[in-house]
Amino acid sequence: MKKQIINIIIPSLILLGYSSLVSAQTNSLESYIEEGLKNNLVLNQKNISWEKAMIGLQSAKSFYLPTVGFQTTYSTADGGRNIPLPLGDLLNGVYSTLNDLTQSQRFTELENTEIGFLPKNYYDAKIRTTVPILNSDIRYGVKLSEQQIVLKEYELEIYKQELIKNIKIAYYNYLSALQVVDIYKSSQVLAQEGKRVNEKLYESGKGLPVYIMRSESEIAQINADFSKAKQQAENAKLYFNSLLNRSPESDIDSSLESDTTLRVAEKLLLQEININKRSEIQSLNQALTINETLLNKDEQYFIPKLSGFLDLGSQAEGLHFNKDSRYYMIGLQLDIPIFSGMRNKYKIKETRLNLQYAKLELENAKQNLNLSAEVAKNKLKSAFEVYQASMEQLKAANSYQRLIDRGYQAGVNTFIETIDARNQLTAAQLASQINKYNVLISAAELERELNINP
Repeated sequence: MKKQIINIIIPSLILLGYSSLVSAQTNSLESYIEEGLKNNLVLNQKNISWEKAMIGLQSAKSFYLPTVGFQTTYSTADGGRNIPLPLGDLLNGVYSTLNDLTQSQRFTELENTEIGFLPKNYYDAKIRTTVPILNSDIRYGVKLSEQQIVLKEYELEIYKQELIKNIKIAYYNYLSALQVVDIYKSSQVLAQEGKRVNEKLYESGKGLPVYIMRSESEIAQINADFSKAKQQAENAKLYFNSLLNRSPESDIDSSLESDTTLRVAEKLLLQEININKRSEIQSLNQALTINETLLNKDEQYFIPKLSGFLDLGSQAEGLHFNKDSRYYMIGLQLDIPIFSGMRNKYKIKETRLNLQYAKLELENAKQNLNLSAEVAKNKLKSAFEVYQASMEQLKAANSYQRLIDRGYQAGVNTFIETIDARNQLTAAQLASQINKYNVLISAAELERELNINP
């Protein structure tokens, strides 16, 4: 019974440990993607643009609210037009008669005067409140701001998806470069071993000095290729860290379960192509909607605008402030467009052309994206086939190298054949690793075309 329990538990623990390892290896790339989305400078700029669009919407809605402002004017003048008031000529005779009748001087004489049109030492201070009652421009302004926010969100999503693809490709290129470095390290070991064998054969009188020289030349060539591979790996590391906005010398976790990732990539070939899910198409559809809204707005230019206002203030000459100077005024203001030099009709024609252009741009994008998706799918399929062929070539090259190496030590094969076998093995190893990561890179590109990136 105990044996049966052990036989059940141990494989389960091994499977659990393997699953955890695969999950950790997969999460390393996912964590890099999250870090890139968080730290990328261009993405942060686009986030700011989206926040500005949100503020623009709040600003557009604020036009529905009343506007309150304090206004004041002060002026003084002398001269100019005036109105003569001959009060003395009109009333002094009457006042004189009344004084005679009443035997008093109660009615004093008046002087002729003038009233000027321009006020002297005059002020007008008021608090004006205005509120829109009927204004289609405000309604369309809010609608356009909301649509602009959606457009910004699509633009943000497009850049995110491109960034995810670039991070994946850069990561796979870095891993591929590391594999190339390891392959050249193995080639160095094989070449050094070949030189050692040639030296032993020469010491025993079975070899030639030229074989040792040829081995040294081979080692020098491999060292040069090794140095070049290390430089390419370093460049790939720098580019990957720059995408994540990290220090150039930051370490990169190179653990990746390639077999699992290859199986996931292979399943992509079963995915149906549907470009309507692409953020680019949705963005262009949103741009089309914005142009339609603009056309509706321009076509309703004839709708009048109505607003109300309330003034609470004081006005008087001599800077007086009392109950006689204080006032209030309530009113309505109606604005009806009649003629504006045909500018409204020209604007409508221009907006219609913009709408037609947006429709053509959408159709063109659909064709291009559909073609791009088909090409990416065919590229992934071809990459799989090339990778599988290179793995078969690697098996053959391994077997061939072992047979030639044993035959050379036994004196059956020539030294030239050993060099050729090692070169074939190195080339097959390079091809298999490069083709493997070409599959993963093609898968990342197809994920982008299918719009299935996280």
